[in-house]
Amino acid sequence: MSEEATISLLGYNIYSDDKEYLAVAKGVINTINPHSYVISRKDGKFRKALEAADYLLPDGTGITIAARILAGQKINKIAGSDLHEIVLKSLNKSKGSCFYLGSSEKTLNLIRERLKREYPDVRTRFFSPPFRDKFSKEENGTMTKAVNDFRPDVLFVGMTAPKQELWVHENMENLNVPLICCIGAVFDFYAGTVKRPGRFWINAGLEWLPRLLKEPARLWKRNFVSSPLFLWYILKEKFQRFKD
Repeated sequence: MSEEATISLLGYNIYSDDKEYLAVAKGVINTINPHSYVISRKDGKFRKALEAADYLLPDGTGITIAARILAGQKINKIAGSDLHEIVLKSLNKSKGSCFYLGSSEKTLNLIRERLKREYPDVRTRFFSPPFRDKFSKEENGTMTKAVNDFRPDVLFVGMTAPKQELWVHENMENLNVPLICCIGAVFDFYAGTVKRPGRFWINAGLEWLPRLLKEPARLWKRNFVSSPLFLWYILKEKFQRFKD
């Protein structure tokens, strides 16, 4: 990826090009939003995983606001759901294949059924890993073997951040896949187990609001702790630049 396709922001090189280009991307694609940025400031391993990505997508209105304030540049938000759709359309056209790693068997079965209807020419395989914070060496071996035996064009990883990014970063050398996409909540969105807010909320930059109202216990920290902290870091950086 050329430097012209990225913007340097808060210590990261964030993708700023046309999202349709991602249909032919190779390597590891991660996303960053205000919450994951705040986590990365305290978690060095997570930060390294984000920095190592070949593409780091601005998945959050806060990131696009930061680009305007700190760099005077307009960039478009690219959510994990956008990436998922772009890649699937490309795979369906080329009769390619993808592997879904993460989530429950129930969710994966719902994804499988929807894919049959919407992208019938995409070959798929699925694996639901054990539900725990960290996997054993044997479990990692089982997962990487399942992926490599299928030899997919794309690996979608949905274990939520920062677990999914850390897993890919730690197991990258053992994975033989051209494109790896860490897309977290997209598994639930696509399966329909969690409904993504409508286009009005997305276009208005307020996708977080209906999600917060539906899942306050899970998302309160993201919106009432991480978001204000992120704004503080932006203002602090802006002041420092003005001072210098």
